[in-house]
Amino acid sequence: MNNYPDIIPVFPLSGVIYFPKTNLPLNIFEQRYLDLVNDALNKDNLMGMVQSKRENNSVYKIGCLGKINDYQKSKDGRILINLTGITRFKIIDEKINDKLYREFKVNYNSFKNDLIKETEEINSSSLIKKAKKFFKKSGLLLNWREFEKIEQNQIINTLAMISPVTNEEKQKILETITLNDKAKTLESIMDFYLHEVNFNNQTIQ
Repeated sequence: MNNYPDIIPVFPLSGVIYFPKTNLPLNIFEQRYLDLVNDALNKDNLMGMVQSKRENNSVYKIGCLGKINDYQKSKDGRILINLTGITRFKIIDEKINDKLYREFKVNYNSFKNDLIKETEEINSSSLIKKAKKFFKKSGLLLNWREFEKIEQNQIINTLAMISPVTNEEKQKILETITLNDKAKTLESIMDFYLHEVNFNNQTIQ
């Protein structure tokens, strides 16, 4: 897998999921994550993001490796970075260390397609049509004309990242292996919201 490290620093964060070929801006202010970012910058600019679970200190097993491609330090000590998703990973085990942040042993084998040019053709027109209705119903605006010009894998990953669905549903999409299955899963989730639920948190009878 292009020699990506099998032990990586990981930022667990509830409610934040990102995908390969998407960008995630982060505002870092906790000391443990300031240490993480500074150590990553001094090494290879790589760090992982994974969604934390609600109970104890546990995290989901699938996350995304990213590269820091923008770095700004504010006067009050905060660090602003932009993280670009590279490939998903599966957590094998946590490495015990003496650092403030957590490190995990990971494996990338299940997600080899994240690193190659996508050749699988997806009929994304149905998904985009559904997404337009879904976003409009939830009051979200998107420049669809420009959005539809990007590559299909980036379209699907970005929709999965920004759609107003639950963290568990986004995690389900993140863990889906192929692009086609990812699109089907996302479309199925949107179908549920469009046909079963309104946006006042009331079920439509």
